[in-house]
Amino acid sequence: MTAEDFLSGQILLVDKPLNWTSFQVVNKLRWEIRQAFNIKKIKVGHAGTLDPLATGLLVICTGKKTKEINTYQGQIKEYTGTFVLGSTTPSFDLETEINETYPTDHISKDLVHKTTTEFIGDIQQFPPVFSAIKKDGKRLYEFARAGETVEITSRTVRILEFEITKIEGLHLDFRVVCSKGTYIRSLANDFGKALNSGAHLSALKRTKIGDFSIENAMSIERFINSLKN
Repeated sequence: MTAEDFLSGQILLVDKPLNWTSFQVVNKLRWEIRQAFNIKKIKVGHAGTLDPLATGLLVICTGKKTKEINTYQGQIKEYTGTFVLGSTTPSFDLETEINETYPTDHISKDLVHKTTTEFIGDIQQFPPVFSAIKKDGKRLYEFARAGETVEITSRTVRILEFEITKIEGLHLDFRVVCSKGTYIRSLANDFGKALNSGAHLSALKRTKIGDFSIENAMSIERFINSLKN
C-alpha cells in the first residue's frame, strides 16, 4: 500500500496483544505508517476499546475512514473467554486482587447452563467501577483507584447469544454475542450472583465486530512487516 492509500482511508483488522491498551496500538500503527511513508500527519483511530487484559479484534481506521468509526462501534460484537467461579475482584477481572470468596458446592453443570438463559435479551447492567466511562469529567477508574465511592447508574444492553462452551472445575469457558456498551466483566460478576456465588473474568478475547472477524486480523508485527514490503 502507498501513503495515499492510508490517507484516503484503510480499515485494518488487528489482533490486540495482551497488556496493550487500544490507544497504544493506535499510536504504534500511526507512528509506523508515518515513518514508512514520511507522512507528517495522519488520522488513525479504533472502533471500540479493548481493556489491556483483553486480546483480540481491533478495527483500526486510517485517514478519511476515521469518519466511519461510529458506524463500526455500534455493531454487534462477539467475545470468548473464561469466568472463574467462587471469587470476585473489585474490577471484576484480574486487574485487582480477589477480595471475596463464595461457596460453589451447590453449582452443577445443569445450573450453569440453565442460568445463561436468564441473561438472553435486554438486560440491565452496571458498568464496572474500574472502567473508562466518564462521570463529572473524570473516568470511573480514577475514582476507584483513589478509593472514592461514586454512584453508577445501570444501562440497558442486549445479549443475543450466551453459551458456556467448557466447564473445567471452577473455570467456565464462554461465548457471548452482544450489543455495543456491554461489559463482559460485569456479565461475569452478575453471572456469579445469579448462581448464588461469585465470579470474575480471567480471560477475554474479542472475536467479531459486525462482519469483521479475528480470523482476518493481523498481529502488529505482521502489519509492520507489510509496510516494508
